[in-house]
Amino acid sequence: MVFNYQLATVLCWGLLVLGAVNPTVGALVEQQPLVLKYHNGELLKGRITVNLLWYGSFTPIQRSIIVDFINSLSSSPVAPLPSVASWWKTTEKYKGGSSALVVGKQILHESYSLGKYLKGTHLLSLASSFNDLSAINVILTAKDVGVDGFCRSRCGTHGSTRPVNAKARTAYIWVGNSEAQCPGQCAWPFHQPIYGPQTPPLVAPNGDVGVDGMIINLATLLAGTVTNPFNNGYFQGPATAPLEAVSACTGVFGSGSYPGYPGQVLMDKATGASYNAHGANGRKYLLPAMWDPETSACRTLV
Repeated sequence: MVFNYQLATVLCWGLLVLGAVNPTVGALVEQQPLVLKYHNGELLKGRITVNLLWYGSFTPIQRSIIVDFINSLSSSPVAPLPSVASWWKTTEKYKGGSSALVVGKQILHESYSLGKYLKGTHLLSLASSFNDLSAINVILTAKDVGVDGFCRSRCGTHGSTRPVNAKARTAYIWVGNSEAQCPGQCAWPFHQPIYGPQTPPLVAPNGDVGVDGMIINLATLLAGTVTNPFNNGYFQGPATAPLEAVSACTGVFGSGSYPGYPGQVLMDKATGASYNAHGANGRKYLLPAMWDPETSACRTLV
């Protein structure tokens, strides 16, 4: 079972581009009520292990950027506000309470044993490398690895696997590094978009367009996974292409956002990098807006 959040995101991008061409249409789209219906299914709550499988070549710095991000979601000591932890806290407003994510096992899969082009069955096989039940297994593919549908219709996926003779399903996520393949689609706003207004890109907060883009997509998918892990949680639209906690807020990073403009965010005076969240070990990240069940609106950190 695979839920392709990026297909829904591509549809949203179409509306964003349409709004950029015709501001009246954009205004009408923004006025539509945004409600993610709860479909009475299981949510992932409590302490959840996040296992990481690195497929292909990642530098130690690249890995640390992503590990620090996951650790920041339930960071202690607390980072300065606005923080990654305060962004994640919005997931507590969904039914069932908090979801505390903790980095678990890590596997370095640098030999490309399945080749440099992966199909959906390969992702399922890699996701099954871990045996933990109360876990989210995350597959991260390097910039020289192609994945079926990558760049054409998606930047990542979340779904679930069911081990043989097991009743419980295990959630998994795949996110690809788009730096060498489609940064305009999967690493915006750190690269000019492939459609719409060609505004100058923002400077990536960790100096890595591909990995900082992965953070945006990983954040989107982690939120979607805990609030709609098995396609019967919170979402809007068809179950085959659902708008979820963050994918329903595509393109929004700060206040005053509009099609082609991510919104007003913070800037690091020393580097000129854009961010809106502080994380562990002094890291800074740019995180997308998340739908807030209490206000039925996309909530930004700044």
